[in-house]
Amino acid sequence: MGVVVGIYGRVLNAEELQIVSNLILALEQEAIEYQLYAPFYTQIKQHLNLKDSTKTFSNYEDVVSRLTILISIGGDGTILSMLALVRDSGVPIAGINTGRLGFLSNINRESISDVVAQINANELKLEPKALIYFESDKSLFGDVNYGLNEFAIHKNDTSSMIVIHTYIDGDYLNSYWADGLIIATPTGSTAYSLSCGGPIIYPETGCFVITPVAPHNLNLRPIVVSDTCEISFKVESRSEQFLCTLDSRSRNISSDISLKVKKANFKINMLRLKEDDFKNTLRNKMMWGLDKRNRT
Repeated sequence: MGVVVGIYGRVLNAEELQIVSNLILALEQEAIEYQLYAPFYTQIKQHLNLKDSTKTFSNYEDVVSRLTILISIGGDGTILSMLALVRDSGVPIAGINTGRLGFLSNINRESISDVVAQINANELKLEPKALIYFESDKSLFGDVNYGLNEFAIHKNDTSSMIVIHTYIDGDYLNSYWADGLIIATPTGSTAYSLSCGGPIIYPETGCFVITPVAPHNLNLRPIVVSDTCEISFKVESRSEQFLCTLDSRSRNISSDISLKVKKANFKINMLRLKEDDFKNTLRNKMMWGLDKRNRT
């Protein structure tokens, strides 16, 4: 079987419609087969002149059996939502960014022809990404109990702060009196954790970063721990309810539920243009290049 590209999107607007059109045209010019995510196809078929023979995919089994590469059109949230389709298939993902910051969806819309050419030449750069795996005595996230960015515990709505007793491999680490606590992967270190004062972690680093959200102990700071450890939690809350989130998915749960995270036993394969790397993304997304002294 030759290369088959899956095209995934969630929200349709004029900008994304043009990007989808440009991508399909580029794939057809290179004679690369493509399929569209079925709900996305339903949105765009009335706006684009698609072939009657256009195929669609809709679930994990379709991804495993039919696709070679997945291309996400949207922001980082679009890629995160696609994890339920990809799971442990190993099918690599490339993200064309139509959002704002876009650390995961790192290919700009002007590079569509480059992406397609590098797909055809098998030149895209493969970057495996570690995942965080969630365990509980109740099924909170079904089969998709893993995240690419982070696991987090939050207070519920406008309730008072919560206390999160945290343990590393069963040994007590600390009790966080805070609005919440984030356990981020290196990939997620540039997401929610970063906005709460966490460090940027280089992608290949084998670790998690534990970052408190609005801690009521001013001497608390983020801490980096090995991703070979298991991190467990006991939560106290006056309301007896709090939020548990895995990437963009959230559940409202009670304090009697056991919670534990560790590294997943599989990775997600992300793709970059061959001339790009994480250092370039940092300079561009964090606007480090605006300092004229950094120009070479």
